[in-house]
Amino acid sequence: MLKAQKVHIVQEFDFPVAKLFAALSEHENLRQIFAPMNIQRIQDGKDSRNGVGSARKMSLPLAPSFVETTLVYRENELIEYAITKGLAPIKNHYGVMKFIDLGNRSRLDYTIEFKGRLPLIGPIVKASLQNGIKKGLKKLKV
Repeated sequence: MLKAQKVHIVQEFDFPVAKLFAALSEHENLRQIFAPMNIQRIQDGKDSRNGVGSARKMSLPLAPSFVETTLVYRENELIEYAITKGLAPIKNHYGVMKFIDLGNRSRLDYTIEFKGRLPLIGPIVKASLQNGIKKGLKKLKV
């Protein structure tokens, strides 16, 4: 049985939550935190460009692509998404971005849960995501 993996990152920013949310809700901007991943919007949301139903194709060089779809979208508060198509090395992937208003500052509480498709894949992907996202968030430009 493959063990569930969990990436959990909490980071504060020196700008308001509206700016943080605007930056991270825009699919194309996620390249900043998921480098060298290529990210391409493939569908707008039902009620807003980045809202519920919006989707992005994600791929690494020489690897199969997969699609992540936004499932919950509450402006300046919450984004939840899951992998909905493709051949990712992980399964049961679910991401949650919680945005916390701290006045002129903001906090992101970001959790990703998944299982690897094969033994050892899960821990490798977890370490890569944990390190990559932390580095990317430190460089985030809004």
